[in-house]
Amino acid sequence: MDKNCYVEPLNKDLNADQIRNGENALLRVLGMGCENCVTRVRNSLLSLEGVYGVDVYLNMSMAEVSYDSQRISANMLVEAVSRAGDDGRHEYRAELVTA
Repeated sequence: MDKNCYVEPLNKDLNADQIRNGENALLRVLGMGCENCVTRVRNSLLSLEGVYGVDVYLNMSMAEVSYDSQRISANMLVEAVSRAGDDGRHEYRAELVTA
């Protein structure tokens, strides 16, 4: 494992009611090459206030996001994926599949 690529996973307390009542978005994520990329993208999405849960699938290049649509727009999710690669070594892009 490349120690310069490693990133600590962000943990967020999950509230089952928020996840159950939140909106769901499916994003196609381009640019991920390893589990560290998955963690980087997941962390960026989870850092948004109003995002409740995130699952990122490297093998499918997809991310499922549970969020509060009154506080977060689908465009904000796409932008968060792009920001995940702001270290100069990684570049990610996302496209909204469904919201």
